[in-house]
Amino acid sequence: MAEQKRDYYEVLGVAKDASEDEIKRAYRQIAKKNHPDVNPSKEAEAIFKEASEAYAVLSDPEKRRQYDQFGHAAFDGGAGGGGYDFSNMSMDDIFGNFGDIFGDLFGTGGGRRAQSNGPRRGANVNYQIRISFDEAVHGCKKTINVNLKDPCPTCGGSGAKPGTSPVTCPKCRGTGRVTVTQQSLFGMMQSVQTCPDCRGTGKIIRDKCPDCHGEGYISSRKSIEVTIPAGIDDGQGVRISGKGEPGVNGGPRGDLIVLCSVSESPIFERNGTDIYSSVPISFTQAALGGDIRVATVDGDVIYKVKPGTQTDTRVRLRGKGVQSLRNKDMKGDHYVTLIVQTPDSLTPEQKRILTELDATYPKKFQAFASQDDYGSEASNDTNAGTTEKKKGKKKKFTESVKDFFNPEE
Repeated sequence: MAEQKRDYYEVLGVAKDASEDEIKRAYRQIAKKNHPDVNPSKEAEAIFKEASEAYAVLSDPEKRRQYDQFGHAAFDGGAGGGGYDFSNMSMDDIFGNFGDIFGDLFGTGGGRRAQSNGPRRGANVNYQIRISFDEAVHGCKKTINVNLKDPCPTCGGSGAKPGTSPVTCPKCRGTGRVTVTQQSLFGMMQSVQTCPDCRGTGKIIRDKCPDCHGEGYISSRKSIEVTIPAGIDDGQGVRISGKGEPGVNGGPRGDLIVLCSVSESPIFERNGTDIYSSVPISFTQAALGGDIRVATVDGDVIYKVKPGTQTDTRVRLRGKGVQSLRNKDMKGDHYVTLIVQTPDSLTPEQKRILTELDATYPKKFQAFASQDDYGSEASNDTNAGTTEKKKGKKKKFTESVKDFFNPEE
């Protein structure tokens, strides 16, 4: 089964009526973060490729019109589309088509082709940890153990055996790129690819360092203390600069991104900075009102229930939610749903008391009221001069309570 594609507007994060400039700006932002020269990971490549495919369509007025009318079917041969197939789009196809964008992004005028063997930033490293609901709300410190790469002390990071040096790659002549002619989306074209011999460095190590085997760095396990800020949510992360993969050709290191997986709370639900919970109250508290204790993320608070409170009533506790990540002085609210608990097991004495109480109510609220008391229709026999009363069925206790606290106007 073919893989279902995401909506192109969703991929770029723009509205369907977005202008050409808005689409271009959105694509530039994605490209800055996921361009292979900046982030060489497979995940980033997939994101970059998906965004480039979306931009190729939405930046072209005619293709955008077809996409708005037929969706993805416009480019797979269906719904009258032209069969514009992106399934085999390579990174080189993308670079060939968007060189002007990349020139703007990186200030090279030629995008990825320029300074191919220059310094490049290392890849980011993702590390996932699990924290409790309370730790996410209030913040905490966690110590993680992660493998980090440091320059090899034997070769100083060159990758070459002591006493030797890397030599210029004969295949690319030190450029780090080779030109290849191939079939692309637009026919035969020349594309620039990473040199397979030197992997884009422009250098070849003939005599590799015996300790790092030519890599230039050695991995070691290190302990890092991570400060988790108050208010972080599930799936969000903390960035630690300079703790990612080493750069290439003297480029800066990437970052370590600690992603947080937050455990669920047994009593609270969270939506952004707001908290939701339910609190049971007794029949008496609902009828007469009174103070109840409500658990919040910052401890218990006292709330005064109003007399006659109905079940499923929602109340708002202002400022009792979660702290905002962006503004420490802002907090969400806590919404509490009050659930009236009806007794399901009564002693004979309790039943007697409730029966006596029920007898004091107006007839329409009593458990034994007849249908006539609720407005039953008179008999059709007008000559009789009297109406026959129909006996009403005994109402359940819960129905009687409901009628009592919800009198008809």
